[in-house]
Amino acid sequence: MASINAQQVGTLTAILLAAGKGERAGGGVAKQYRRLGAHSVLAHAYASLRRIEGMGQIVVVIAEGEESNASAALASVEPSPLFVTGGAERRDSVRRAIDHLSQLGSPPSHVFVHDSARPFIPVEVGNRLLAALESGAAAAMPVLPVADTLVQGYENLAGEVVPRADLYRVQTPQVFRFNVLSAAHDGWDISRPATDDAQMVRAIGHGVVLVDGDQRLEKITMAEDFARIGGMNGIGPEYRTGTGYDVHRLVPGKPLWLCGLEIPHSHGLSGHSDADVAIHALVDAILGALAEGDIGQHFPPSDPEWRGAASWRFLEFARDRIAARHGRLVHADVTIICEAPKVGPHRDAMRDRLAEILSVSRDRISVKATTTEGLGFAGRREGIAAQASATILVGE
Repeated sequence: MASINAQQVGTLTAILLAAGKGERAGGGVAKQYRRLGAHSVLAHAYASLRRIEGMGQIVVVIAEGEESNASAALASVEPSPLFVTGGAERRDSVRRAIDHLSQLGSPPSHVFVHDSARPFIPVEVGNRLLAALESGAAAAMPVLPVADTLVQGYENLAGEVVPRADLYRVQTPQVFRFNVLSAAHDGWDISRPATDDAQMVRAIGHGVVLVDGDQRLEKITMAEDFARIGGMNGIGPEYRTGTGYDVHRLVPGKPLWLCGLEIPHSHGLSGHSDADVAIHALVDAILGALAEGDIGQHFPPSDPEWRGAASWRFLEFARDRIAARHGRLVHADVTIICEAPKVGPHRDAMRDRLAEILSVSRDRISVKATTTEGLGFAGRREGIAAQASATILVGE
């Protein structure tokens, strides 16, 4: 389809509705604030509206007292959104956004009204709505045909089949001439329920053009919808793998720390912290999987705070970074490279200790050891090296 010249339809703005409780989706927080992949549902919806050609200001309607949650959910978007406090019903929330836009020196000519629970607006749907505006329509909305057989029900018994030839499922965003939408809200009998704004526009005598909707525009209602709708739009949990490698020199007169345990040996490892080479490699592997730098970036040797520090503190930090990214450690594999001491007698205890620090079960932790057959610094017993890999599932 040819690119739409949005200027032909005047100025565009959008009302993004995000004042609902969204409790049926679970998660202990309103669904619009939950993450879907790297961003919140609300941020995805906002970004989708911004991609509509010619889109101007977006007014985000939120519940009273939710500005901090909404701001955090939209921290990744540009430009910064404008918040308006919504009302008890959907109609009340749209009304308040209309009132705000009406007070502008130059109100918009057309307005999109969109539910934040529909986080992804395919570009094709936006183009169809703009094309309807170019044709002079007062209003337009995306719809999908009803595919299932419909029946009436009477006391849990099936009644007559309802013809579905002219039935459609309604989606958002719906788009309106601004003055038409405002008049529809002005003239609406508030004793009547209103499930969408197109219904109100039809009530004052304006036609609403139907354009093809899209399955990718489906609404998140229940917990299982997050994975389903995210998957349809190429967004969802993803596996990340990182690797780490570290080396420390062996010196006499120091305790030897490996995998968070003090191991009996004639020499210990030299370093700014306790020099636990295995944990350092594992921390780097986790940070690498998260693309969050390396251990030296977060705990620089130049900082006296970390002089002699226990390395399990670094691993706890990496664990908490996984949680902050809504992720979980799937598997960690550590290989210690040395001639001595023998790692085998301590392997299970090392796995237990790493699992304890990372708050995972031991079956997710592997610890192995190898020698260099007498070659190199490790073969000469000058130091110990370790390499690690970590697999993390993020964005659940």
